[in-house]
Amino acid sequence: MHLRNIYDKETLKKKLAQEKFKRVTISFYQYVEIQDPRGLRDELYREWTELGVLGRIYVSFEGINAQLNVPEHNFDAFRNCVDSREEFRGVPFKVGLEQRESFLKLTIKVKEKIVADGLSLDAYDLKIRGKHLKPEEFNRAMESPETIVVDMRNQYESRIGHFEKALTPDADTFREELSLVKEILKGREDEKLLLYCTGGIRCEKASSYLIKQGFQDVNQLEGGIINYGHAVKEGRIENRFRGKNFVFDERLKEKVSDDILADCDICGQDSDNQINCANVMCHLLFIQCQDCAKELHGCCSKECLEVALLPEKEQRVLRKGNQHPTAKHSTKQRLRPKFAM
Repeated sequence: MHLRNIYDKETLKKKLAQEKFKRVTISFYQYVEIQDPRGLRDELYREWTELGVLGRIYVSFEGINAQLNVPEHNFDAFRNCVDSREEFRGVPFKVGLEQRESFLKLTIKVKEKIVADGLSLDAYDLKIRGKHLKPEEFNRAMESPETIVVDMRNQYESRIGHFEKALTPDADTFREELSLVKEILKGREDEKLLLYCTGGIRCEKASSYLIKQGFQDVNQLEGGIINYGHAVKEGRIENRFRGKNFVFDERLKEKVSDDILADCDICGQDSDNQINCANVMCHLLFIQCQDCAKELHGCCSKECLEVALLPEKEQRVLRKGNQHPTAKHSTKQRLRPKFAM
């Protein structure tokens, strides 16, 4: 068995289109000591390929960070497969709020850390983390005017959706945000903090880091926005989250509320439609309304449109020579982010 994908994108799309079954998109993580990440990576690839799993998974000495989809008919078998390993037994699965095409292939990589934080090992202690609050508890805690709600995601995520009155730091990466949040909250170490992120993994590291920095009352949303969104759907809580939940797969977002918080980077019209520029030499992640998408064919600028309309042969020549005609992008626009939850 090949322990990596050997098909191109178009072939993968065709294979997916021919499937006669549904897939379930889930995510999970576990901070746990792993002695042999490389060996585990290869074992998981063999086992999960047999079950038809597609997704993006990071394994390291500190644990696992997984986003994937699994054929519906193999869901129980996958649960049993995960539980068969003592270090992952019983790990909570977070089922996506929207079940659409999410991954085309299976990728499992060995990383130094399962979330890139830029921290030294003495900057946090994962044995000491913030208190986990269920969605109902999180809502009650937000009612206090003295509580500080902090979005531990990047600005391109909070831009399309966030909790009411939350601090949304202007950071492009998690490692940037950790130091930025510490600076923003300087002098407020005794106040109650409520942290949240997509699925919880970043809050585990952030809460541990902030506690080590002297913050006394650090709390985090259990299961992240995904778990909160399910509680809203089930009618268990009043929705205090506005907009969409950014996700790191082909879906890009899941609806938590109907609110549109962002605007088109081209014309300023209300929109939260995040896409990657159709010019593959650019591939910028940006927001584009339907009108601009039609006019620019999914490109972020006229300059990129000119490149995208060139014959493929000419585009390959440009790519080979690394001749990327840069456009004057808005300061709001960022490159597509790396995987995290």
